[in-house]
Amino acid sequence: MASSAQEQHQILPTLYGGATSAPPPTPAAHHDNILSTSNAADALSRLLQRLPPTLSLPTRFSSPSSAAATCPPSLTSLNDVLSCVSKLGYAQLTDHSVPHELANSAESEALALFDLSQPQKESLIPKNWPFGYGGDEEEEDGLAESFRLDSVCSTKSNELGLVSLREFARALEKLGLKIVDELAKGLGCENPLGDDPTRSCSIMWVSESLSGNKSSGFYPFIIGLQYQIRNQKYSMLSDSGWVSVLPHVDSILVTIGDIAQVWSNGKLKKVRGRAVATVGENSSRCITMSLLITLPTESRVAPLLPKTTKKEEGEEEISNVGEEGVEKVFNSFDFEDYAWRVYHERIHFKDPLDRYRVA
Repeated sequence: MASSAQEQHQILPTLYGGATSAPPPTPAAHHDNILSTSNAADALSRLLQRLPPTLSLPTRFSSPSSAAATCPPSLTSLNDVLSCVSKLGYAQLTDHSVPHELANSAESEALALFDLSQPQKESLIPKNWPFGYGGDEEEEDGLAESFRLDSVCSTKSNELGLVSLREFARALEKLGLKIVDELAKGLGCENPLGDDPTRSCSIMWVSESLSGNKSSGFYPFIIGLQYQIRNQKYSMLSDSGWVSVLPHVDSILVTIGDIAQVWSNGKLKKVRGRAVATVGENSSRCITMSLLITLPTESRVAPLLPKTTKKEEGEEEISNVGEEGVEKVFNSFDFEDYAWRVYHERIHFKDPLDRYRVA
């Protein structure tokens, strides 16, 4: 991402529930195909964000707390990942190499982050959007406090070692990249991440559990991973509405994100945002640790369809139809513009991908 774009991001509010009146940092001409109705819906969404958090608003989704918990389908082999997640957008991986002891140690270090003073939280966590500290003890708009770290859990001081959290993040990242590769194979496509580490970006997102009207935060991703340390329910917003799941202890909840749905040309169902641990009536302090495999901000997102029509020798033209006559479900779009909008819109009354669907 260009340095000028980074400066703009740092000037604007960095909380994922911040105001959305500021324009995206990199407006592009490729948005010409966006319908005016989408812009009107976005304006309505921004207006509704300013309403009191206690106001009850109708939506087509049920409340996350009212959904009965179900056990996610079990994924015992990565070779079966496509068939297991395609219909629901999520599954639990029961056979993996991430140790339970490591997850426990990582959670202890993550909990300690919330015990830091407010000045320490703001000064020790690097701010380089989308990474940084979010939430303020004086905020009154229902935002969940969170830390968004890179895969090596970088901090501005050796005061925070985060050794276990770093090892845990890297273990989940390694697993997540394998899942992405298996998904690409199952879709009959070349893995767009390949073996180049610069093609992907990982976020270790540690947040308070979903409680009351607090938002868990949204950010585009390919694959999301959460380790099930104890008997704990998760709530998430799927394409079919709010669902509550209860994975097996020591399994890893795997969720398919919006970027994977675009890559699959709509074949995969998705989960909007992260799955977040829900707080029971008698629950003690609880946090959610999510590892998101996502893209660098300078990326473009498009369905993974073959290039079919040649204009001249050595030059290819991207067609809206693949080799088997499959039309594109989504138009291509700039990831940074999309991520900036999704990240700052706390309430999503419509699917953020709707504006990119082919009419």
